[in-house]
Amino acid sequence: MEIKISHDEENKLRQQLETRHDPEAERMKRFLAMPDLTRTANSPIHEIVKRILAMPDYKDFDVIEVPEIVPMDVSFDLFDFPKDHPARSKSDTYYVDDHNILRTHTTVMWNYYLAQDDVKKRMAEDKPVGSFSYGKVYRKDEIDRNHMNVFHQMDGWYLAPKPARPDESARSGGDQEVIGIPELEKVLVDIAKAVFGPDVKYRFNPDTFPYTDPSLEMEIEVNGPSTGSGQARWVEVLGSGVVKGKVLENHGVDSSKWNGWAFGFGLERLAIISMDLPDIRLLWSQDERVKKQLKLGNKFKEVSKYPPIVRDISFIVSNDFIPNNYFDLIRDIGGDLVEEVQLLDKYENAEKFGSDKMSYTYRITYRSTDRTLETKEIDPVQQKVCERTKKEFDAQVR
Repeated sequence: MEIKISHDEENKLRQQLETRHDPEAERMKRFLAMPDLTRTANSPIHEIVKRILAMPDYKDFDVIEVPEIVPMDVSFDLFDFPKDHPARSKSDTYYVDDHNILRTHTTVMWNYYLAQDDVKKRMAEDKPVGSFSYGKVYRKDEIDRNHMNVFHQMDGWYLAPKPARPDESARSGGDQEVIGIPELEKVLVDIAKAVFGPDVKYRFNPDTFPYTDPSLEMEIEVNGPSTGSGQARWVEVLGSGVVKGKVLENHGVDSSKWNGWAFGFGLERLAIISMDLPDIRLLWSQDERVKKQLKLGNKFKEVSKYPPIVRDISFIVSNDFIPNNYFDLIRDIGGDLVEEVQLLDKYENAEKFGSDKMSYTYRITYRSTDRTLETKEIDPVQQKVCERTKKEFDAQVR
């Protein structure tokens, strides 16, 4: 069953956002307007979603589409994020107002899914339920070739009634189940094989998430012996866990009667590994030379390694300066031309700057994925970065 949650409240918040013209509001409006690649035909991100939804074991799972602007308590409190967790801070998350945020994970679908009358009915009849959700998520982040602050995530979860006695576990059949590590491993293996093929090599490691315990991460081998590259390495791709009883209770589910597993992962990571992409921005490219290569399993060949233009900026700023906010400013101005921002130097000198000041030096690498940039194009961009750095951070540019 496909479920689409009413977006009435979200639409009101979007309308309120439209009346604002501060830098944070402008970037949030721009992010929300970007296409959802999980629902964009011919995108490898969309192909990953299709492959997972087509897996036989999950044919009866529901698919739920939830708002992109969600209440903060739904995103964090229900999932047992500690009050001091970094994800709650305005340096990591985009706040539309004091109570609502751009969703940081599609796991928020749990709250909306359990509110559906049909789901309540099935659970009242002690029937298992499961669902998938996917789409854009938003987090403030560093700038490099593997990260964007708008990316795509997919979540899935499954709830089943517990047996009356542990020895009645319905791993042998029926609706009652005891869910543990074997179930976590199976779902991760199924997904890895669907995306990377039946011969993918994998291994598991313990992991930690706020809302599952025990939890596992899966690593897959990249560039193994069969590729002839001789540079095999293990890369984390997927995570899953048994849903904590406390989190079930937070969602109104009796944890003495129900248990479940959940997974969630960023789709870009899987696509980049599958195609050996050198730059995450290529997934958004409209260059036909790039687009025709974006097929899962197809090893990407550089259209051309266009030369970079590098510019440094040094400034003195208050010591409560937040780098992620600065990266957002650089993205606002340079857009997709910004490949990477590196911190070259950071130091204090109370005698020279004052006790509440800090010096930063960043290197900005500009590079297009489809053409050669010219100095005359980048210099005005860099000049604007300098001007906005002074204005928005009360910085002294050196």
